[in-house]
Amino acid sequence: MTSPISTRKHGDVLIVTSNNPPVNALGAAVRQGLVAAMEQADGDDSVKAVVIHCDGQTFFAGADITEFGKPPVSPWLPEVVDRIEATTKPVVAAIHGTALGGGLEVALACHYRVAVPSAKLGTPEVKLGLLPGAGGTQRLPRVAGVPLALEMTAGGNPIGAKQAYEAGLVDRLIEGDLLEHAVAYAHEVESVRPLPISSTKQDKLAAVEASTFDDFRKANARKFKGFDAPEKNIQCVEAATRLPYAEGVKTERQLFMELMSGGQSRAQQYFFFAERQAAKIEGVGKDVQPRAINRVGVIGAGTMGGGISMNFLSAGIPVTIVEMQQDALDRGTGVMRKNYEATAAKGRLTGEQVEQAMGLLNPTLDLNALGECDLIIEAVYENMDVKKEIFTKLDGIAKPGAILASNTSYLNIDEIAAVTKRPEDVVGLHFFSPANIMKLLEVVRGAKTAPDVLVTAMQLAKRIRKVAVVAGVCYGFIGNRMLIPRQTQAMQLLLEGATPAQVDKVHTDFGMPMGPFQMADLAGVDIGWHRDPGRVENIRDALCAIDRWGQKKGAGFYDYDEKRRPTPSPVVQQIIDDFRAKQGVEKREISDQEIVERTLYTMVNESAKILEEGMAQRASDIDVVWIYGYGWPVYRGGPMHWADGEGLPKIVEGLKAQQERMPDFTFSKLLLDKAEKKEKFTR
Repeated sequence: MTSPISTRKHGDVLIVTSNNPPVNALGAAVRQGLVAAMEQADGDDSVKAVVIHCDGQTFFAGADITEFGKPPVSPWLPEVVDRIEATTKPVVAAIHGTALGGGLEVALACHYRVAVPSAKLGTPEVKLGLLPGAGGTQRLPRVAGVPLALEMTAGGNPIGAKQAYEAGLVDRLIEGDLLEHAVAYAHEVESVRPLPISSTKQDKLAAVEASTFDDFRKANARKFKGFDAPEKNIQCVEAATRLPYAEGVKTERQLFMELMSGGQSRAQQYFFFAERQAAKIEGVGKDVQPRAINRVGVIGAGTMGGGISMNFLSAGIPVTIVEMQQDALDRGTGVMRKNYEATAAKGRLTGEQVEQAMGLLNPTLDLNALGECDLIIEAVYENMDVKKEIFTKLDGIAKPGAILASNTSYLNIDEIAAVTKRPEDVVGLHFFSPANIMKLLEVVRGAKTAPDVLVTAMQLAKRIRKVAVVAGVCYGFIGNRMLIPRQTQAMQLLLEGATPAQVDKVHTDFGMPMGPFQMADLAGVDIGWHRDPGRVENIRDALCAIDRWGQKKGAGFYDYDEKRRPTPSPVVQQIIDDFRAKQGVEKREISDQEIVERTLYTMVNESAKILEEGMAQRASDIDVVWIYGYGWPVYRGGPMHWADGEGLPKIVEGLKAQQERMPDFTFSKLLLDKAEKKEKFTR
């Protein structure tokens, strides 16, 4: 086989080129080729300097994911970077695209780094539950300084080449031909001695204040809560300030192995692949071509319609947005502009970009204006009759081949499609609120949805930077369907003796951003309420009847102060006590474990039913939905992966122990079968 690493001379500069598409991943052959190239450079007296450069769209963008979970092949990356750094001739890294993870560690081992202004540099290993394991946590603070090294390693987000240059991580920004200028730079430095060796630099470590690390921990406590890897990254950078390089590397290796053998890293690596797998559509051939989407229509300029529109505007796709009343249209477009301007105020957009996005928006009261759109998304409130009326009208307005989509959260897409003469053009696009921020998109495949419509929806999701998952037609699809048993049991637990705060604390301790009652208060307790204050059949009805609709009213399951901080409510507790007495339920102590079994185990059972019925393509898709749509902690890998780790027999045993308290509960046959055979859902 031809090596992905080739060498050639340009005068007395040895150019070492990697051609390992698509991202020049640091697989075994690349690592072997880099070591051989360094041996060649040191063994050839006519070579005075070396340039490491990559063909294609990027510098080394990280490890080779095909090697994950396999026995390591020599040389390991730590050996490679040490060999680069030990080269007796100056080595220049020529960076374009991204230098991520191991790619940045290779660059740090080089004596010099040059980059094009558009390049990105980063150490995203923390997002896989790991840390840079080839000296990155030790070289980076020595080259770029401790504060930036902490942000890059523990936070995991890349930085731009300009910021890297200002920090000293990049020695020169290159305008024009990267390789040509990198070779010229190599000529400039070929006689400079001693060589600038990253692992020996100390000047940026000396000025670090003792409080730096604790201050960083405090500033990021909320973001890092529950995760193991950020703290290990911090400890490694701290070791770089206290220990000689050789000792710091030993600390890095020890903590790397601790993370690698832990459950969080396995969960985060599992999710890395699960997200990529979700894009694949079962039963649709690779030859199916998407339809062209050049203009999108959105019906409804409320919170959802406006947020949905922003996704397309930000991607440069014109949007026609329709409302029934001028004041609603003005209010909706005003909120969109305000959202864009708030993003610009944070430096994430320029004023010009705000105007470009808003300039692509065509607000109108005329439904007929949607006739020119290639995709029309209905985003009105959740009422089947209203949605059917809209789709009946759209059937006569939309041009042939236009895709008609509903943003319904629960309702039957097939029933909606049936009112049109083109059910093959109808699909569900369930955006999550706030739609301009949340990454998840459930693409609901109707019984008659055409394959090219499905392909278009999935590819369009990527274009607007969403993670899409295909769902089947059932009440609530994947995510919201799994909420139902959780909410049902959470409410029942209140009657039996738990408090909203106890139930919520079990979920937040588990790693959820909020518990069932906190979520209800945030979303609105009144969502889906029948709106009859005289009809009080349960605790929720009682809250709604006295205007306790959640945070928007300052009261829901909790009382809220002017800063929306919650406190337990005596009013709510009295309502619960009254219902308990009315229904003759005896109050008892509820353990945290029972709450786990009745709210989280029941979700696992429901997700098994979803798989059983073919409403999700694969177990990992369910995990993608819950991590991106509902905040399930990624370090637990999603409900299915977590259940596998707990052990399906344990899940079944816990559900059986609670079954008499859950009269409407029925077991998933798939869950029972897998538990009996000691099989897993995800691995």
